[in-house]
Amino acid sequence: MDERRTVKVSRYLSKHLRHSPDRIGISLDPQGWVAVDELLRACARHGVAVTRDELDHVVAADDKQRFAVDGDHIRASQGHSVTVDLGLPPAEPPAYLYHGTVARTLGAIRTEGLRPMNRHHVHLSPDRETAVRVGARRGAPVVLAVDTGAMHQAGHVFHVSANGVWLTDSVPPEFLRLRE
Repeated sequence: MDERRTVKVSRYLSKHLRHSPDRIGISLDPQGWVAVDELLRACARHGVAVTRDELDHVVAADDKQRFAVDGDHIRASQGHSVTVDLGLPPAEPPAYLYHGTVARTLGAIRTEGLRPMNRHHVHLSPDRETAVRVGARRGAPVVLAVDTGAMHQAGHVFHVSANGVWLTDSVPPEFLRLRE
C-alpha cells in the first residue's frame, strides 16, 4: 500500500470513527467500537472501498496509533467529537506534559487556558517532540509545558489513552508555562 493511499484511508477512518459515523451509516457502541466488517461495507457503499488487509496496514503503520483493534472491532483511540466512553480509568500524570499549538492561539490560551474545543478532552503529549509534531500540523509550532503535577494535586482528573495521549477536561491558564 503506497503512502498516499495509507494517509487517505487513515484520514477517512479518523473522520468517521471520531466525528461523523452517521455520515457513512455506521453506529458506534457506547465505547466507540464498530464491527470491522460493518465499517468496511459502509466505506465501500460511500465510494472508499478498503480491504481488511489495507485496514490492518493503516492501523499497524500509524505512528500515532490512532486506532485500536480488538478482535473483529475497531475504534479511534481518542479525539472524538461524538459521545463515547473510552472506559479509561483516572491516571496520575507525570509532573509535566506538553501541548503543541501555534502562535496565533496564544492570546486566547493565556486568557482561557486550554479547552477541548469540539472534542471531549484536551490532548496532552508525553514529550516535547510529539507536541512539536502536533503543533506543526497548523503552522510553526509552539510548545506549552503543562504543570500536570500541580493540576493533579488541585483535583484535576487525567486519563491516558491506549496510544499514550493524555486527556483532561481543560487546562486553566495558571498551569501553563509559556516559553516564547
